[in-house]
Amino acid sequence: MLFNLYLYSKNFVIIFNVVNIQGDRGKVQMEDLSLQVIILLIAFGFLASFIDSVVGGGGLISLPALMFVGLPPASAIATNKLAATMGSFTSTMYFIRSKKVDFRIVGKLIPFTIVGAIAGAFVVKFIPPDVLRPLILVLLVLIAIYIIVKKDWGSVSTYKKMTKGKTFLFYLVILIIGFYDGFFGPGTGSFLIFAFLLIGLDFIRAAAAGRILNFVSNIVSLITFLFLGAIQFKYGLIMGLSMIAGAYFGSRFAVQKGVGYIRILFLVVTILLIGKNFWEYIHIS
Repeated sequence: MLFNLYLYSKNFVIIFNVVNIQGDRGKVQMEDLSLQVIILLIAFGFLASFIDSVVGGGGLISLPALMFVGLPPASAIATNKLAATMGSFTSTMYFIRSKKVDFRIVGKLIPFTIVGAIAGAFVVKFIPPDVLRPLILVLLVLIAIYIIVKKDWGSVSTYKKMTKGKTFLFYLVILIIGFYDGFFGPGTGSFLIFAFLLIGLDFIRAAAAGRILNFVSNIVSLITFLFLGAIQFKYGLIMGLSMIAGAYFGSRFAVQKGVGYIRILFLVVTILLIGKNFWEYIHIS
Protein backbone atom coordinates (compact mmCIF):
# COMPACT_ATOMS: atom_id res chain seq x y z
CA MET A 1 0.00 0.00 0.00
CA LEU A 2 1.37 3.36 -0.92
CA PHE A 3 0.49 4.82 2.48
CA ASN A 4 2.67 2.23 4.15
CA LEU A 5 5.33 2.89 1.55
CA TYR A 6 5.53 6.51 2.59
CA LEU A 7 5.46 5.96 6.33
CA TYR A 8 7.77 3.01 6.44
CA SER A 9 10.19 4.34 3.87
CA LYS A 10 10.73 7.20 6.33
CA ASN A 11 11.26 4.68 9.09
CA PHE A 12 13.67 2.77 6.89
CA VAL A 13 15.80 5.88 6.37
CA ILE A 14 16.02 6.27 10.14
CA ILE A 15 17.00 2.63 10.63
CA PHE A 16 19.45 2.88 7.75
CA ASN A 17 21.13 5.94 9.23
CA VAL A 18 21.36 4.41 12.70
CA VAL A 19 23.19 1.39 11.25
CA ASN A 20 25.58 3.67 9.40
CA ILE A 21 26.41 5.48 12.61
CA GLN A 22 27.28 2.17 14.21
CA GLY A 23 29.36 1.00 11.28
CA ASP A 24 29.91 1.05 7.54
CA ARG A 25 27.76 -1.91 6.65
CA GLY A 26 25.10 0.34 5.09
CA LYS A 27 22.25 -2.10 5.73
CA VAL A 28 20.51 -4.03 8.45
CA GLN A 29 22.38 -7.26 9.08
CA MET A 30 20.25 -10.33 9.66
CA GLU A 31 21.42 -13.51 11.31
CA ASP A 32 21.30 -16.80 9.43
CA LEU A 33 17.85 -18.30 9.53
CA SER A 34 17.33 -21.13 11.99
CA LEU A 35 15.09 -24.10 11.24
CA GLN A 36 12.49 -22.71 13.64
CA VAL A 37 12.40 -19.37 11.81
CA ILE A 38 12.07 -21.10 8.44
CA ILE A 39 9.17 -23.22 9.72
CA LEU A 40 7.44 -20.11 11.10
CA LEU A 41 7.84 -18.24 7.82
CA ILE A 42 6.46 -21.17 5.84
CA ALA A 43 3.53 -21.87 8.18
CA PHE A 44 2.34 -18.31 8.65
CA GLY A 45 3.04 -17.43 5.02
CA PHE A 46 0.84 -20.29 3.85
CA LEU A 47 -1.99 -19.41 6.24
CA ALA A 48 -1.83 -15.69 5.43
CA SER A 49 -1.87 -16.29 1.68
CA PHE A 50 -4.65 -18.87 1.90
CA ILE A 51 -6.88 -16.19 3.41
CA ASP A 52 -5.49 -13.27 1.43
CA SER A 53 -5.98 -15.05 -1.89
CA VAL A 54 -9.73 -14.80 -1.47
CA VAL A 55 -10.75 -11.83 0.68
CA GLY A 56 -7.54 -10.01 1.53
CA GLY A 57 -6.38 -9.34 5.08
CA GLY A 58 -3.41 -11.73 4.97
CA GLY A 59 -1.14 -9.00 6.25
CA LEU A 60 -2.83 -9.38 9.63
CA ILE A 61 -0.91 -12.67 9.87
CA SER A 62 2.23 -12.36 7.73
CA LEU A 63 3.42 -8.94 8.89
CA PRO A 64 3.42 -9.73 12.64
CA ALA A 65 5.13 -13.04 11.81
CA LEU A 66 8.00 -11.25 10.05
CA MET A 67 8.45 -8.86 12.96
CA PHE A 68 8.25 -11.77 15.41
CA VAL A 69 11.25 -13.47 13.77
CA GLY A 70 13.33 -10.31 14.16
CA LEU A 71 12.79 -7.95 11.23
CA PRO A 72 12.38 -4.26 12.09
CA PRO A 73 9.05 -2.73 11.00
CA ALA A 74 10.43 -1.07 7.85
CA SER A 75 12.08 -4.24 6.57
CA ALA A 76 9.07 -6.34 7.59
CA ILE A 77 6.71 -4.15 5.55
CA ALA A 78 8.97 -4.29 2.48
CA THR A 79 9.71 -8.01 2.80
CA ASN A 80 6.03 -8.79 3.28
CA LYS A 81 5.28 -6.94 0.05
CA LEU A 82 7.67 -9.21 -1.88
CA ALA A 83 6.06 -12.34 -0.45
CA ALA A 84 2.52 -10.99 -0.87
CA THR A 85 3.18 -10.12 -4.51
CA MET A 86 4.22 -13.70 -5.19
CA GLY A 87 1.04 -14.94 -3.54
CA SER A 88 -1.29 -12.43 -5.18
CA PHE A 89 0.16 -13.25 -8.61
CA THR A 90 -0.65 -16.92 -8.04
CA SER A 91 -4.22 -16.30 -6.90
CA THR A 92 -4.76 -13.80 -9.72
CA MET A 93 -3.64 -16.34 -12.32
CA TYR A 94 -5.83 -19.06 -10.79
CA PHE A 95 -8.92 -16.85 -10.88
CA ILE A 96 -8.15 -15.87 -14.48
CA ARG A 97 -7.71 -19.49 -15.56
CA SER A 98 -10.94 -20.38 -13.75
CA LYS A 99 -12.66 -17.71 -15.86
CA LYS A 100 -13.84 -15.81 -12.80
CA VAL A 101 -12.46 -12.43 -13.91
CA ASP A 102 -14.38 -10.12 -16.24
CA PHE A 103 -11.68 -7.91 -17.75
CA ARG A 104 -14.34 -5.77 -19.41
CA ILE A 105 -15.02 -4.50 -15.90
CA VAL A 106 -11.68 -4.85 -14.13
CA GLY A 107 -9.42 -3.66 -16.95
CA LYS A 108 -10.97 -0.20 -16.94
CA LEU A 109 -10.52 0.12 -13.18
CA ILE A 110 -6.76 -0.42 -12.98
CA PRO A 111 -5.81 3.20 -13.90
CA PHE A 112 -8.25 4.54 -11.28
CA THR A 113 -6.70 2.31 -8.63
CA ILE A 114 -3.17 3.48 -9.46
CA VAL A 115 -4.06 7.18 -9.68
CA GLY A 116 -6.05 7.03 -6.45
CA ALA A 117 -3.25 5.28 -4.56
CA ILE A 118 -0.63 7.76 -5.74
CA ALA A 119 -2.87 10.68 -4.76
CA GLY A 120 -3.46 9.14 -1.34
CA ALA A 121 0.27 8.71 -0.77
CA PHE A 122 0.79 12.37 -1.64
CA VAL A 123 -1.96 13.66 0.68
CA VAL A 124 -0.69 11.60 3.62
CA LYS A 125 2.27 13.99 3.77
CA PHE A 126 -0.08 16.75 4.88
CA ILE A 127 -2.91 15.01 6.75
CA PRO A 128 -2.47 12.39 9.52
CA PRO A 129 -4.13 9.18 8.27
CA ASP A 130 -5.48 8.37 11.73
CA VAL A 131 -8.17 11.02 11.24
CA LEU A 132 -9.90 8.45 9.02
CA ARG A 133 -9.89 5.64 11.59
CA PRO A 134 -13.31 6.41 13.18
CA LEU A 135 -14.92 6.60 9.72
CA ILE A 136 -13.27 3.33 8.64
CA LEU A 137 -14.50 1.63 11.81
CA VAL A 138 -18.07 2.73 11.10
CA LEU A 139 -17.89 1.62 7.45
CA LEU A 140 -16.46 -1.80 8.33
CA VAL A 141 -19.17 -2.34 10.95
CA LEU A 142 -21.87 -1.35 8.44
CA ILE A 143 -20.42 -3.74 5.85
CA ALA A 144 -20.38 -6.61 8.36
CA ILE A 145 -23.97 -5.91 9.44
CA TYR A 146 -25.16 -5.66 5.84
CA ILE A 147 -23.57 -8.99 4.89
CA ILE A 148 -25.07 -10.69 7.96
CA VAL A 149 -28.57 -9.32 7.34
CA LYS A 150 -28.56 -9.89 3.55
CA LYS A 151 -27.90 -13.62 3.81
CA ASP A 152 -28.41 -14.40 0.12
CA TRP A 153 -26.60 -11.33 -1.18
CA GLY A 154 -23.73 -12.27 -3.48
CA SER A 155 -24.91 -15.86 -3.94
CA VAL A 156 -25.47 -15.40 -7.66
CA SER A 157 -24.28 -12.80 -10.13
CA THR A 158 -26.95 -10.25 -11.08
CA TYR A 159 -24.62 -7.86 -12.87
CA LYS A 160 -26.08 -5.89 -15.77
CA LYS A 161 -24.50 -3.23 -17.93
CA MET A 162 -24.59 0.00 -15.97
CA THR A 163 -25.85 3.34 -17.18
CA LYS A 164 -23.33 6.11 -17.78
CA GLY A 165 -24.27 7.72 -14.49
CA LYS A 166 -23.82 4.51 -12.48
CA THR A 167 -20.58 3.75 -14.33
CA PHE A 168 -19.19 7.17 -13.44
CA LEU A 169 -20.23 6.68 -9.81
CA PHE A 170 -18.62 3.23 -9.66
CA TYR A 171 -15.37 4.53 -11.16
CA LEU A 172 -15.42 7.26 -8.54
CA VAL A 173 -15.87 4.67 -5.78
CA ILE A 174 -12.87 2.67 -7.07
CA LEU A 175 -10.83 5.87 -7.27
CA ILE A 176 -11.73 6.66 -3.65
CA ILE A 177 -10.83 3.13 -2.53
CA GLY A 178 -7.52 3.47 -4.37
CA PHE A 179 -6.99 6.80 -2.62
CA TYR A 180 -7.80 5.15 0.71
CA ASP A 181 -5.34 2.35 -0.03
CA GLY A 182 -2.62 4.92 -0.62
CA PHE A 183 -3.65 7.10 2.30
CA PHE A 184 -4.41 4.52 4.99
CA GLY A 185 -4.81 0.94 3.74
CA PRO A 186 -6.32 -1.52 6.24
CA GLY A 187 -9.61 -2.95 5.01
CA THR A 188 -9.04 -2.22 1.33
CA GLY A 189 -9.88 -5.82 0.39
CA SER A 190 -13.20 -5.63 2.21
CA PHE A 191 -14.11 -2.35 0.53
CA LEU A 192 -13.21 -3.64 -2.94
CA ILE A 193 -15.26 -6.81 -2.56
CA PHE A 194 -18.20 -4.83 -1.19
CA ALA A 195 -17.99 -2.41 -4.14
CA PHE A 196 -18.12 -5.27 -6.65
CA LEU A 197 -21.00 -6.87 -4.76
CA LEU A 198 -22.91 -3.60 -5.05
CA ILE A 199 -22.83 -3.74 -8.85
CA GLY A 200 -24.15 -7.30 -8.84
CA LEU A 201 -21.14 -9.62 -8.92
CA ASP A 202 -21.28 -12.75 -6.80
CA PHE A 203 -18.76 -13.31 -4.02
CA ILE A 204 -16.39 -15.38 -6.17
CA ARG A 205 -16.21 -12.86 -9.00
CA ALA A 206 -16.08 -9.95 -6.56
CA ALA A 207 -13.14 -11.58 -4.78
CA ALA A 208 -11.41 -12.30 -8.10
CA ALA A 209 -11.83 -8.71 -9.29
CA GLY A 210 -10.51 -7.43 -5.98
CA ARG A 211 -7.43 -9.65 -6.27
CA ILE A 212 -6.60 -8.19 -9.68
CA LEU A 213 -6.62 -4.64 -8.34
CA ASN A 214 -4.72 -5.71 -5.24
CA PHE A 215 -2.05 -7.37 -7.38
CA VAL A 216 -1.58 -4.13 -9.32
CA SER A 217 -1.18 -2.23 -6.06
CA ASN A 218 1.34 -4.80 -4.83
CA ILE A 219 3.45 -4.41 -7.97
CA VAL A 220 3.60 -0.62 -7.59
CA SER A 221 4.59 -0.96 -3.93
CA LEU A 222 7.15 -3.68 -4.63
CA ILE A 223 8.91 -1.57 -7.26
CA THR A 224 9.23 1.27 -4.77
CA PHE A 225 10.60 -1.01 -2.05
CA LEU A 226 13.12 -2.49 -4.49
CA PHE A 227 14.30 1.03 -5.22
CA LEU A 228 14.64 1.75 -1.50
CA GLY A 229 16.57 -1.47 -0.91
CA ALA A 230 14.47 -2.29 2.14
CA ILE A 231 13.66 -5.93 1.28
CA GLN A 232 15.26 -8.85 3.12
CA PHE A 233 15.20 -11.32 0.23
CA LYS A 234 16.10 -14.42 2.24
CA TYR A 235 13.03 -13.99 4.44
CA GLY A 236 10.80 -12.74 1.64
CA LEU A 237 11.54 -15.55 -0.79
CA ILE A 238 11.02 -18.28 1.81
CA MET A 239 7.71 -16.81 2.90
CA GLY A 240 6.85 -16.01 -0.73
CA LEU A 241 7.24 -19.63 -1.83
CA SER A 242 4.87 -20.74 0.92
CA MET A 243 2.51 -17.94 -0.11
CA ILE A 244 2.45 -19.29 -3.65
CA ALA A 245 1.23 -22.61 -2.25
CA GLY A 246 -1.23 -20.92 0.10
CA ALA A 247 -2.64 -18.75 -2.68
CA TYR A 248 -3.06 -21.72 -4.99
CA PHE A 249 -4.92 -23.85 -2.47
CA GLY A 250 -6.92 -20.90 -1.13
CA SER A 251 -8.09 -19.85 -4.59
CA ARG A 252 -8.81 -23.44 -5.56
CA PHE A 253 -10.78 -24.07 -2.40
CA ALA A 254 -12.77 -20.85 -2.93
CA VAL A 255 -13.68 -21.75 -6.51
CA GLN A 256 -14.62 -25.31 -5.56
CA LYS A 257 -16.55 -24.48 -2.38
CA GLY A 258 -18.28 -21.42 -3.81
CA VAL A 259 -19.77 -18.27 -2.39
CA GLY A 260 -20.72 -19.75 0.99
CA TYR A 261 -17.07 -20.21 1.94
CA ILE A 262 -16.06 -16.77 0.69
CA ARG A 263 -18.95 -15.12 2.52
CA ILE A 264 -17.91 -16.65 5.86
CA LEU A 265 -14.23 -15.84 5.34
CA PHE A 266 -15.11 -12.31 4.28
CA LEU A 267 -17.08 -11.79 7.48
CA VAL A 268 -14.29 -13.21 9.66
CA VAL A 269 -11.63 -10.98 8.09
CA THR A 270 -13.88 -7.91 8.26
CA ILE A 271 -14.58 -8.54 11.96
CA LEU A 272 -10.85 -8.98 12.62
CA LEU A 273 -10.20 -5.69 10.85
CA ILE A 274 -12.84 -4.03 13.02
CA GLY A 275 -11.12 -5.38 16.12
CA LYS A 276 -7.68 -4.32 14.92
CA ASN A 277 -8.76 -0.78 14.05
CA PHE A 278 -10.75 -0.42 17.27
CA TRP A 279 -7.78 -1.56 19.36
CA GLU A 280 -5.46 0.86 17.58
CA TYR A 281 -8.00 3.69 17.88
CA ILE A 282 -8.30 3.16 21.64
CA HIS A 283 -4.54 3.03 22.18
CA ILE A 284 -3.74 5.94 19.87
CA SER A 285 -6.44 8.07 21.46
